Amino acid sequence: MEEFTRLAELMASLRSDQGCPWDKKQDEKAFRTFLLEEVYEVIDAIEKEDHEALKEELGDVLFHILFIAQICKEKGLFDIRDVLASTYTKMYNRHPHVFRRGESDIPIQQRWEEIKRTEKPGYSAVSNVPNILPALLRSYVISKRAAKLGFDWETKEGVHEKITEEIAELKDAEKTGNKEFIEEEIGDLLFTVANLSRFHDIDPEAALRRTISKFVRRFAYVESKTDLTNPNPKAMDELWNEIKDAEKRGK
Repeated sequence: MEEFTRLAELMASLRSDQGCPWDKKQDEKAFRTFLLEEVYEVIDAIEKEDHEALKEELGDVLFHILFIAQICKEKGLFDIRDVLASTYTKMYNRHPHVFRRGESDIPIQQRWEEIKRTEKPGYSAVSNVPNILPALLRSYVISKRAAKLGFDWETKEGVHEKITEEIAELKDAEKTGNKEFIEEEIGDLLFTVANLSRFHDIDPEAALRRTISKFVRRFAYVESKTDLTNPNPKAMDELWNEIKDAEKRGK
């Protein structure tokens, strides 16, 4: 595609001897932060349903991918054409139900896992989930993968019972005063809650972001009407209920 080629050529020019000093001094490690920031901006645009922003942010992510590929090309490792060819081959092979119909009657998800195992020696459905993912999202992804292999509760009621069990264990841990023990039980509880969100097909990260936004909005109202030099917890609680009720009436 002409537009893609033009952008790739622009990236190469920025890294050339006559290019941009800042661009020329970057290496792929710099993009550990840059790329993560851009991906979150994409997610933010999706959640806001701002398609103009989404178009821009997708372009920024694409540019960062071209940037990294260009750096690797200069090192003699690979270039963007290798990235595209590798991705095409991988996705073609992982979709036999689309491109090679009738080859197998194994369920799609099971076939997908089998193909990944042939591609990656020592592959495990759960052990290769990136550590850098936010912990709540990583919990969701890991539990989802384990469930696909049959390791799961039969119903959401089973998850509810597990949450009740984990809360009881947390209370027992609190009685000991052992911080490490308490931390472990809080982790178990959060992991189980992530599983409950999976049963409802809800991304726990998205759910938590929504709750945080709600808290920030409501607390800003409380803060604006409170004498912060002498805060009154009871009055603040009344203000919280006031904005909470107002929001519910407005829905």
